[in-house]
Amino acid sequence: MPVPNSNYPSGQTADDQPLDMTNDPDLAGPMPPVAPGANEPIIAAPVRPAGPAAVFQPEPIVAEPLPDQPVEVNPVPDFSPIAPPAVPPPAVTTGGQPEAPPSPSQIEDPQVAAMGAAEVSPPSGEVAGMHSGGSASSILKKLGLILLVFLLLGAVGFGLFRFVVPKFLGNKSPDSNGPQTKLTYWGLWEPEAVMDQVINEWNQAHPEAAVDYVLQSPQEYRERLQSALARGEGPDIFRFHLTWTPMFEQELEPIPSAVFSAAEFESSFYPVAVEHLRANAGLLGIPLMMDNLALFYNDEIFQMAGKTPPTTWEELRQTALDLTVKDQDGRISVAGVPLGTTSNVDHWSDILGLMMLQNGIDLANPGLCTMQTTGEVCLGADALTFFTLFTQADGVWDETMPNSTLAFATGKAAMYFGPSWRIFEIQQLNPQLKFKVAPVPQLSTSGWISWASFWVEGVAKKSSLKKQAWEFLQFLASQDTMEKLYQSSSQTRLFGEIYSRRQMGPALSQNPLLKPFVDQAAYAQTWYLCSRTFDNGLNDRMIKYFEDAVNAVNRGESAKEALQTTTSGISQLLSQYGLAASAPR
Repeated sequence: MPVPNSNYPSGQTADDQPLDMTNDPDLAGPMPPVAPGANEPIIAAPVRPAGPAAVFQPEPIVAEPLPDQPVEVNPVPDFSPIAPPAVPPPAVTTGGQPEAPPSPSQIEDPQVAAMGAAEVSPPSGEVAGMHSGGSASSILKKLGLILLVFLLLGAVGFGLFRFVVPKFLGNKSPDSNGPQTKLTYWGLWEPEAVMDQVINEWNQAHPEAAVDYVLQSPQEYRERLQSALARGEGPDIFRFHLTWTPMFEQELEPIPSAVFSAAEFESSFYPVAVEHLRANAGLLGIPLMMDNLALFYNDEIFQMAGKTPPTTWEELRQTALDLTVKDQDGRISVAGVPLGTTSNVDHWSDILGLMMLQNGIDLANPGLCTMQTTGEVCLGADALTFFTLFTQADGVWDETMPNSTLAFATGKAAMYFGPSWRIFEIQQLNPQLKFKVAPVPQLSTSGWISWASFWVEGVAKKSSLKKQAWEFLQFLASQDTMEKLYQSSSQTRLFGEIYSRRQMGPALSQNPLLKPFVDQAAYAQTWYLCSRTFDNGLNDRMIKYFEDAVNAVNRGESAKEALQTTTSGISQLLSQYGLAASAPR
């Protein structure tokens, strides 16, 4: 519950706010280069130096003069959000049943048909209890009534057979050759139109274990899911965030070795997935996607200024100073980079977490200080101070600026940090914007670290169909099915979810917008500071402690003092979820 801000409702941050001009797109997908060997990482990250890097130091720097011509930022064109192409809903069918009961005239009575229309005449004697005075029309009316009764009885019988009986048989169909079951799958982000092809393929091959995909809203999803699982009414298969494993450990069934052995899993998926899905009972989920943080930059602004994407944080700081444009009153008209605040910087917690991990900090104890020969060293305080320098000392961003995603999309920010799915949003906001994507800056050229945040699929421990559920997830995680899902989603948006399988990364590296995300996947790490998980739990509560620290520094408090309070809250929160002082990255 972040500190209120004049731009947003009380208790919300920039990451909580939907942009005025678009809806959040579906979350996106998997990654990196082909592994040289079955158990070797695709991109071998250089060994990190033993000592802490000294980049995050509050040293004042001066903006370099730009070429004679001023940096001209193209005025924002008049545009309106462009929605993804509409996907027509599947044709409504009736399962082979007629749309409506046929009329009596449509039904051929074998006896009447044999007589022929011209032969129907009043009988000379009593027929079926009727006196000889009855007419042919009255006979036909009574026959029609009898047929109508039979039709009504048939319709009632079909309804009982089709809808009522299966409920008593536990979703088993009495007209099948064997028992049938239904797997319920709660998903996020991907609409039914994307999932239909592969699910229909599975259902046709496995009618005894058909899958029912139910797209969920991300709002209060974690609470809704845990409540349903606790009541024994939850789905058999469900999507959860990578960092939710501690919150769902008791509800998740470990992956059977017949589906993925530990060695197969480690060679197939990225290290960050292995680390965060591993528990005492085994591996608790399968990723179908991958995503991480990257640096977006306005290509026109960079070309006019003769700049290249920064590769270190000090380069980024200098570039941001050089590209910031202010009016005659000192107000920012074009920001160098949105950093330093929490109220209007999307993914600020991910960015700060990335800085701290790169600086060698244990995020479970960010306030730790040690004595060195040069004096006391507080690596967490150094990273926190560096994050706030962009607002406090450099003035390349401030709280008067719009939301960072909107600022970048409208040409009011030269650089921006975001995951791959933000590409859809930016292009919807401004289709004319020319931008590119680069890897996140590093402290040095060794010990590379990026920040991951993505979703995985798991099986409920209380499911009575665990075997079938895991077989279905094994099918979804196959290379062939992942390619079909990517192609299906690419029909409704610019690209699909980045592949979670390491060996499939090179197929996406041909796309320059996706290449940085793929390249960074092999050395990605993460922690409980992931934005936009909507969990109201481990991530959101952890983010609140770090938000208080950032705001305290911006009010003038020292970073060291601010992190002492933060560290105390972190310890209590980790204990509540049964986590040790040092959690996986």
